Amino acid sequence: MRTWADVAVLAKSRNLDGRFVARAAAGLPFLLEEGDVVALVPPKLDLPRSATIRHVTLLSDDTAEIQFEEVGDAGTAYEMVGMHCLIKRDLIDIDELLHAPALWEGWPIIDDSLGQIGVLETIVENPGQTLLEVRGPDKSFLIPYVDEIVHTVDFENQSIFVALPKGLLEL
Repeated sequence: MRTWADVAVLAKSRNLDGRFVARAAAGLPFLLEEGDVVALVPPKLDLPRSATIRHVTLLSDDTAEIQFEEVGDAGTAYEMVGMHCLIKRDLIDIDELLHAPALWEGWPIIDDSLGQIGVLETIVENPGQTLLEVRGPDKSFLIPYVDEIVHTVDFENQSIFVALPKGLLEL
């Protein structure tokens, strides 16, 4: 098993003092905390290869404003945009991750009327809506990840229960 996990990307620089908007890796909650030491990849000449998180302010479940001890100016921050933040896997709270959609891949999707309609292939994060990509027996299709359709995620049995609107599978 790998020692490091890619948990976030530096999406954009923010303000003149070297802060960033960081987004969690797809399907994960935001895992970085103050005091965490992260490896920054890909390495870039004359930029930090690791950094300690000084401050974290959550903006949403998967986005936060962060500041590193080693970065104090907008120029350095701007050059670091796009770098990924890796943390040691043994620092990750497994109980928190059990509820992370990234781990649901391969789980059966079970409709209230039709029974099992396929398995979760991946989660598609679009700006307007999150979608579940499902691999069915004959084809793949997308299901909007909204409470009205995806009503239960059974973590114990690793299954996702849905109530599909009529005609969705024919689209």
